[in-house]
Amino acid sequence: MSDKAVGSIVWTDLTVDDAEAIRDFYARVVGLRPEPVDMGDYSDFNLLSESGEPVAGVCHARGSNQNLPPQWLVYFTVKDVDVASRRAVELGGEIVDGPRDMGKRRFCVVRDPAGAVAALISQ
Repeated sequence: MSDKAVGSIVWTDLTVDDAEAIRDFYARVVGLRPEPVDMGDYSDFNLLSESGEPVAGVCHARGSNQNLPPQWLVYFTVKDVDVASRRAVELGGEIVDGPRDMGKRRFCVVRDPAGAVAALISQ
């Protein structure tokens, strides 16, 4: 994920029970190359373009990701995840997961008043 301006979509991933099968599906359908991401006792996967650039992720619905819905999830950059997540709730949304740390960043998943889900990630 690059450091883009607030409001930019900086990543997309999918969390499912069988990440290997879904990884293979997208590799074969879209032509992406999977790359394992070590999660300790299992691997999630980055999907790489033909040039080798990571373009999306496929994750297992395990551990800290067990509560995430099985849908493509976009990550919007925000200045402060904690402030943005509170604002989402104030405006009729709800928190699906987090806020929590992910590497050097902080993120959360919110559901908007229409039921759509998106992630908010620190800049």
